[in-house]
Amino acid sequence: MKNQDSILIFGSSGQIGKSLIRKFTKNNYRVIAVTRSIHRKGYRIKTQSNYGYLEIEEIKSFNEENISRLMKRCSICINLIGILFEKKKNHFNLIHSDLPALLSKIASKNMINQFIHVSALGIDNASDSLYATSKLEGEKKVRENFSEAVILKPSIVYSVDDNFTTNFMRLLSMLPVMPLYYGGKTKFTPIHLSDFTNIVFKIVQSKISQETIECVGPQVFTFKELLLKILKSMNKKRLLFPLPFSLAKINAKLFQLFPRPLITMDQLKLLKYDNIVSKKYKTNFDFNMSANKKFDEEINRYSYNWTSGGQFSKKRLDKLN
Repeated sequence: MKNQDSILIFGSSGQIGKSLIRKFTKNNYRVIAVTRSIHRKGYRIKTQSNYGYLEIEEIKSFNEENISRLMKRCSICINLIGILFEKKKNHFNLIHSDLPALLSKIASKNMINQFIHVSALGIDNASDSLYATSKLEGEKKVRENFSEAVILKPSIVYSVDDNFTTNFMRLLSMLPVMPLYYGGKTKFTPIHLSDFTNIVFKIVQSKISQETIECVGPQVFTFKELLLKILKSMNKKRLLFPLPFSLAKINAKLFQLFPRPLITMDQLKLLKYDNIVSKKYKTNFDFNMSANKKFDEEINRYSYNWTSGGQFSKKRLDKLN
């Protein structure tokens, strides 16, 4: 039986998923969190919820029968599933295009009230990136299958649990030099996790539909400026040098061989394109959904993990005082 205050979340174990579980259950929504490995990720998900408001469902196979069984119990579905790099050929298309197409199709069949699909900002012109083209194809299929869907296109979503700021903090704490791809001029509008979570919550509360919304923070930075702010928060100095594109390609081809690549060739292509509002769609600010967290202030809350002396280093305490 469908519960009008029940939300089905695909991609529940990531930073956004866990934050949404906290937000929704705190506000008396029941959440069904979907995972492919309840034994490996279930314990992380369980700690995010108010008691009695969370169910965890394991799906080994994303077929119509399994998904439909869950959607029959919910009125809202949120798809957060995405990957940053391919482990297997055609994995981008499978995750970013085929899966959203299937979810939106089943959501329409089961008369879900709201279908929210999280895509990405800065991909509309990146025709040479497999990540970008697969994301765009996913958006297109979602809109075809579920015309009332809300498609969210966030810039970099950062927090202590992200894969962006924390990766650079780790690298900058170890490496004496850091390459700047494309001269470090690519622009970003990072949005803090709590701000993005509040946006999704307000979309559900306000029953917004049939919109594509670009979700951005209040500040625009170049890639170089982001790195300098991260370094400042860590009380470290490093040499940042522009890397010629020929060397950047060699660099990316080497790094993409790692189990968790530092950068891949596809990500290098994507870095050519600014990650800022395109003016093709409305933004969160157009809906009076503010995103006020300042990048400098927020990364200072967790950058001590990568500073010499940690949380109680003299430099850090002096800075806070």
